[in-house]
Amino acid sequence: MGKAGKRELGKEHLEFAQSRMKLSKFSVLVGFEVEHLYEGGAILRMKVQDHHRQIHSVVHGGVIAALADTAAAIAAYTVSPPGVELVTIELKINYLLPIVEGTVEAEGKVLRAGRNFVVVECDVRNDEAQLAAKALMTFGAAMNRSPETGAGIHQRAHVDRARANPKARTRTPS
Repeated sequence: MGKAGKRELGKEHLEFAQSRMKLSKFSVLVGFEVEHLYEGGAILRMKVQDHHRQIHSVVHGGVIAALADTAAAIAAYTVSPPGVELVTIELKINYLLPIVEGTVEAEGKVLRAGRNFVVVECDVRNDEAQLAAKALMTFGAAMNRSPETGAGIHQRAHVDRARANPKARTRTPS
């Protein structure tokens, strides 16, 4: 068990998420890295670099919001049924402290996973583990209509759960 009693997702899930992250040109450009996954949660990190800073020498709010959104999306995929694709439909963020340097950590935690929407919160912390920003995102969920899209993190987690407990009924969150 991991964070707050949540089930840890295996190394293969983490490696899969990391490989998928490398396919996102934006995430590679800004340096987002998936560090940890558990059921309903994801932790991403980013090392602050000069190109992240705005004119006042602190990390630009848009970079922080993008990191929070990405951590939240990955967290949401860990509890979404196979074949579901997610898209951010709402993002609200409060900036609490400026981030100047070091490593930034964002932890997305699913609050509610329904059939059509997933609500996720994200804490963004600076190098001293101080809360620098708090975000709340709503993702729209829809079945994937593209047969070319590969299996996601959530699909592997569902397969693992089914293998671990084959007699349990599969329930789609509502």
